[in-house]
Amino acid sequence: MSKTWPILLLGEVLKERQEIPSTGALAKGEMRIVAKIGFNDGKIQLRSGSETNTGMILVRPGDLLVSGINAAKGAIAIYGEENTEPIAATIHYGAYTPNKSRVDVNYLWWLLRSNTFRDLLLRYVPGGIKTELKAKRLLPIPVPLPSLDEQRRIVAKIEDLIWKVDEAIALRKLILNDLNSLFGAQLEQLFQHLAKSFGSVPLLDVVDPHRGISYGVVLTGLDFENGIPTLRAGDLQRFRVALDSVKRIDPNIEAKYKRTRLRGNEVLLRIRGGLGEVAVCPKEMIDGNVSREIAVIPVTDRLDVYYLMYALATPSSQDFMKSKTRGTSYMGINLRDVRKLPVPVPPAEEQYRVVIYLDGLRANIERLKQVQFQTTIELEALFPSILDKAFKGEL
Repeated sequence: MSKTWPILLLGEVLKERQEIPSTGALAKGEMRIVAKIGFNDGKIQLRSGSETNTGMILVRPGDLLVSGINAAKGAIAIYGEENTEPIAATIHYGAYTPNKSRVDVNYLWWLLRSNTFRDLLLRYVPGGIKTELKAKRLLPIPVPLPSLDEQRRIVAKIEDLIWKVDEAIALRKLILNDLNSLFGAQLEQLFQHLAKSFGSVPLLDVVDPHRGISYGVVLTGLDFENGIPTLRAGDLQRFRVALDSVKRIDPNIEAKYKRTRLRGNEVLLRIRGGLGEVAVCPKEMIDGNVSREIAVIPVTDRLDVYYLMYALATPSSQDFMKSKTRGTSYMGINLRDVRKLPVPVPPAEEQYRVVIYLDGLRANIERLKQVQFQTTIELEALFPSILDKAFKGEL
C-alpha cells in the first residue's frame, strides 16, 4: 500500500444496511433474489424464481454487496444506482451503503477484489480468507484511502488499462478463430480442386469390403480392470485421440463387437454425441475397440488413412453430415448416410503430397495458436498486477 495515503477502517466509509425485505413481496415473487456474484466480473446474477428457505437481507440501489463466503474470490458487486427497485439476498451476503463524501464506491469495488485486500483479510480477520466475512469482521479492516479525487483518478486509470487488456485478449481470440477458419478454407479449396480433377466416389467404394463401416460397443457405466480399451465419444477430438482416460470394458462384452476391433488402418468418425470429429486410430489402440458413438472406417490400399481423415474434415463433408443428422435428444447420423459421403480419390502420390502439405500447414497453425494462447494467459495475468500497482500508488 502507498505509504502516503491515509489508512481508514472500512467502517468509517461503509455502513451496513440492516433492512429485511418484505416477506409478502418475496412470497408473491415481486422482489428478485441474488443467485450469485460472478468471481471474474463481480456482476450480480439474479434467480429465475423467488423460492427461499433462508433468511434474507435487503439490497438497495447504490449498495456495495459483499458475499460473506466468497469475498476473497472476487464475489463483490455494486448494485448500481440505475436500478429502480431493491433486491434481496441471503444472510450470507452483506449490503453496505458507502459514504459518498469520502469514498468512491468503484474504488472500493476494485480494492476489495484485489490481492491487496486478500492480504488484509489474511492479516486482520481471524481464520483469514476461510472465515465468513460478516460486517463485524469486514468493517474493522484498515484500508488505504486517498482523497476522493485521487480515488476517481485511480479508478479511471484501472478501467482504462483493464479495457486495453480486454481488447487485446478479444483480438487474440479473434485471431484464434481466424486460424481455425483459415485451415478449414484451405481444406475445402484443396479437396474441391481434387474432386474436379479426379472425381469423387461414395465412401463405401473405398473402404475394406470385408469389414465395411460400422459402429462399436454399447457401453455400460462400469470400468473393467484389465479389460479391452474402448474409445468413447469424448475421446475423439479434432485430428487426435485423447488416451488419458480410455475406458476398459469386459472382454466378454467386447467379443460381440469384433467387427470394430481396431487394427491401426482405420479412420474414426464421431457420429453421435457431437458430430464430425475425426482422427486416425493411434497405434496405442490397436486391438482396442470403440463405443457406438464412433464409426470405424477401415481403408483399403486405394486410400491413405490420413488423406481420408482430412477429406472427412472438410467443411463440405461436415455440412453433408449435419444435413443428415436425425434424432431429438440424441442427435446422430446413420451409417447408410456415412457410406454415401463423397470422397475424391487421386493417385497415391497425390494423396501423399496432400497429407504432407496439410500436416505442415496444421503444424504451423498450431504453433501460431499456441503463441496466441500463451499471450492471452500472460495478458490475463496482468489484471492482478494492475490492481497491485494501483493500490501501491504506482499508477
